[in-house]
Amino acid sequence: MALSVVYAVDTGHVVGALALTGADAPADVAALVGRALPLRVSLGEGRTASLPLNARDLAVAAVDDEPAALADPLAFGVELTAEGKPKPALVRLPSWTEGIALATDGLTVTVKVAVARTTPVVVLVSDEQDTHVLTGEIPAQQTQVKLPVTLVADSVHGVLVLVAGWAGRLGKEKAT
Repeated sequence: MALSVVYAVDTGHVVGALALTGADAPADVAALVGRALPLRVSLGEGRTASLPLNARDLAVAAVDDEPAALADPLAFGVELTAEGKPKPALVRLPSWTEGIALATDGLTVTVKVAVARTTPVVVLVSDEQDTHVLTGEIPAQQTQVKLPVTLVADSVHGVLVLVAGWAGRLGKEKAT
């Protein structure tokens, strides 16, 4: 059995994993996910938010067997070699449970420990039929970044937060 992962190019997060028997996964990410890979989160009351990651922002890698990546892909990351090729071993990313604050004027992401170097952040926020794609970075020696977005007070949104070096977070948040 061969394990292949789909990962976010900007942050290295594994966003999907598949195990194939007797065949290799296609090297072209669009052959696997189409135009986008939708991650879904329940908003309650029978509502679901779909957060589509565009195929042009994703890549595919054949990696060493890591069964946990099938159950919790956002807990893993792909590291690249100096030549920009994916390393075969996935990296288990540190988890965090606090640090996402959604407000009517933006989303603040706070990690537990100051980052050593400037760290990319990609956030998707559902909003009715649209998805806001927010990008930014946490500056070196800092712990947070605020990304601008305009939302309605007390509205509930699906949120995907990818901070390089930290486990990805997918859940629902209420704008305050």
